[in-house]
Amino acid sequence: MLTDLEKNAIRDHYQTLSQNLPQFRPRAAQRQMLAAIAQAFSRSQSRAEGEEAPKREGESIVVVEGPTGVGKSLAYLLAGGIMAQTRGKRLIVSSATVALQEQLVGRDLPFLVQHSGLELTFALAKGRARYLCPYKLYQLTQSHAQDSLAGLETPTVLWDSKPKAEDLAALRQLADAFAERRFNGDRDTWPDAIDDGLWQKITNDRHGCLKAACPNRVECPFFLAREVLDTVDVVVSNHDLLLADIGMGGGVILPEPGNSFYCIDEAHHLAKKALNQFAAEHSINQAMWFLERVAGVTDKVASVADKAELANLADEAAAALLESLSEWLFHLSEAPELAAQERFNAPTWLWVDGVVPEHLQTLTDNTALAARALLKNLNGLNDALAAARRDKSQDGALIDRLSSELGVMLARAEQVCAVWDLLATTTVEGEAPLAKWVSRKIQDKPDYHFHASPISSASMLANGLWRRAAGAVLTSATLRSLGQFDLLLRQTGLHWLPQTTTLALDSPFDFARQGELYIPPLGASPKDAAAHTEAVAEWLPKLIDAAEPIGTLVLFSSRKQMQEVALRLPESHLPLLLMQGDLPKAVLLQRHYEAVNGGRASIIFGLDSFAEGMDLPGMACVQVIIAKLPFAMPDNPIEKTQSRWIEQRGGNPFMEITVPEASIKLVQAVGRLIRTESDYGRVTILDSRILTARYGKQLLACLPPFKRIG
Repeated sequence: MLTDLEKNAIRDHYQTLSQNLPQFRPRAAQRQMLAAIAQAFSRSQSRAEGEEAPKREGESIVVVEGPTGVGKSLAYLLAGGIMAQTRGKRLIVSSATVALQEQLVGRDLPFLVQHSGLELTFALAKGRARYLCPYKLYQLTQSHAQDSLAGLETPTVLWDSKPKAEDLAALRQLADAFAERRFNGDRDTWPDAIDDGLWQKITNDRHGCLKAACPNRVECPFFLAREVLDTVDVVVSNHDLLLADIGMGGGVILPEPGNSFYCIDEAHHLAKKALNQFAAEHSINQAMWFLERVAGVTDKVASVADKAELANLADEAAAALLESLSEWLFHLSEAPELAAQERFNAPTWLWVDGVVPEHLQTLTDNTALAARALLKNLNGLNDALAAARRDKSQDGALIDRLSSELGVMLARAEQVCAVWDLLATTTVEGEAPLAKWVSRKIQDKPDYHFHASPISSASMLANGLWRRAAGAVLTSATLRSLGQFDLLLRQTGLHWLPQTTTLALDSPFDFARQGELYIPPLGASPKDAAAHTEAVAEWLPKLIDAAEPIGTLVLFSSRKQMQEVALRLPESHLPLLLMQGDLPKAVLLQRHYEAVNGGRASIIFGLDSFAEGMDLPGMACVQVIIAKLPFAMPDNPIEKTQSRWIEQRGGNPFMEITVPEASIKLVQAVGRLIRTESDYGRVTILDSRILTARYGKQLLACLPPFKRIG
């Protein structure tokens, strides 16, 4: 139940906001969203000390589709911030993109605090991988090292090969800047690009972290950032970090779920982000490289921790795993599915329905057993090192160095074990199978990658997040598919929480007045790729006036068609063309604006990523042309396994997955046209299937009510 105090606080701060901003226009949809979030969070169930966690059925979760212009971030920050304060919770805001994270921390939250009178403290949360580890950096450079580290050689386990002079110079530059406090250790604040491989050697990771025993603990960027998170009202995260925290049990990186209200923005990305998080893969070459070095580390650990037997067990497990992987190399080199193919640099062998080939079943089980044994024994050695560190008579500096080296081994062993745990899993009949496959990388030295992944993240999200969270709001401009929330609820596991509330807000735009929809009479169907490409190339000059000083966005579903159409453009239009991939996105947009602002026409050719998040208000985008309906055919192993499973249950994957997902993408693409209440323009769809196919009417019905022409 929402209290009078909470109602009054939300009303008063919203009124203060409107009074402090002369041009502020309270919107009915925004107020509706504020109320829905407050009501949902007011239904949160708390656990008293000593009681079991309450059984949550979605009563404190609301899903809100808020079209562009509603002011979603202001609504969830105001309602969420007030409810978190009154209910003694933390507010965790999660986005899919760095751009939105930066907007929330750099603009939206300061704006809200300044103009509403609501006192909120906030901070940006990043994963460990964004911060350097000073201890590792000092080890690798021997610059500014602690006195206790003097004389120790650089641990070779941190280098896969002999370090290059330029790498050492780059590390020394980082070390100098960090020691002199010209660099705070956050990778995103370093002015130049840092090579990924080099950064990997100095980044913070939980396995190699010495925690409180680290001699550089007081200056550790990661722990300093974490300490800030413990003191603020609002933590701004991203989906990857949120999901990583949930994967570790919750409350490890971010505040504990039961003590948190979540605002999941760009929520349409959550399910697929979760799949990536819960999937696992490893390279056979990299695994064999580290396995060959295990004994060198375990021997040194055993001598310090007096755990020779445990070290022997780890060495035996590493040897068994190495032997299994060598046997895999033999089988994979003989597999016809992984033979080199013309035009394919990474052939893939998908194990149908997630079933391991019969002749490889025993080898799979043995590999998994060896991986588990190695991880178990390395963890045992790590515990022994921690115990040895507490013994003040031991050489603390040596133990610290060994902990760092063992941490590298643990991280690799955990990655390998995660893959083989999944590969060796036999799915219970009736449950969704796992996707399992092997890919071959054709490089200087052939390499194979083992992969495994769930085909749905619904169960992990339902059990790991929704049933544990104090409350949550999921929002985005496009959450419904074919006019329903069903796909999103099913993909995120919210369909198992029957009290979850859904709300679709009205757009503040007058689409019938501001926009037009045109579907030209194309004779060619996209099913005939060559003919359709020719037809698109013929129509574009008719649709785009090279002399009219406006911006046009042309969206394609394939790079091949985009490039072929570009080659067919007439001479009059070629100078106007800006094509995705030819220039960095920021440069492309800058040139587009310069052209339009200079009174010239400009044409952007883009792919799927330009159909979402591209904000081109006013004259920068007066026309959106969609070359083809954005159907994504199942072409990766996860989607193929999912499609087969749907078919085996008597379903139609095209109608259950492909068409609903295309509906979301189409609405997003069309949404590039009208970004403000003063925008106007035309959407043109060069795909006759939207008129002729049986699913076409469903797709049309989901589009804004533009005026139909032609």
